[in-house]
Amino acid sequence: MMKNLIAGAILLLATQVSAQSRELPDLVTQPTPQAVIDEHLDALNVCDWDRLMAQYPADAEVHLDNGTVVVGREAIGDLFAGFCQLPEDGGLIGITFSTERSFLVGNTLNVQWVANAPFLAEPYRGSDAYVTRDGLMAAMVSTFRGSDLKMK
Repeated sequence: MMKNLIAGAILLLATQVSAQSRELPDLVTQPTPQAVIDEHLDALNVCDWDRLMAQYPADAEVHLDNGTVVVGREAIGDLFAGFCQLPEDGGLIGITFSTERSFLVGNTLNVQWVANAPFLAEPYRGSDAYVTRDGLMAAMVSTFRGSDLKMK
């Protein structure tokens, strides 16, 4: 229990520093599309902004519901900075995405996932298409809609 509290405090401090400094990290390529997605989900699950942003090239896009498209590293960085806040501050630190099913089509990994968190009243399911290029995340098309989360 104490180990989890210490890790959580360190994670929160690291997230706040990253979001405040807003200096985009160097890009870090992965060897396969699956490795890109594994890194993305792991970084997302621990809200590691630097690791998330190390995946997105300058021309990356994130497509969300209602035709919302977030274009470029800076804008995607803002999106994830908002995500990587405490729930009481409008963020989702503590949510965990787990793959239920996936299949690869070219360099696009299609993932059906489930999200769980202590602050959720029930699991939340969705799907994403992750488009990789040269070991990076070129685009993401997501069914995630924060307003659909059922909070406790």
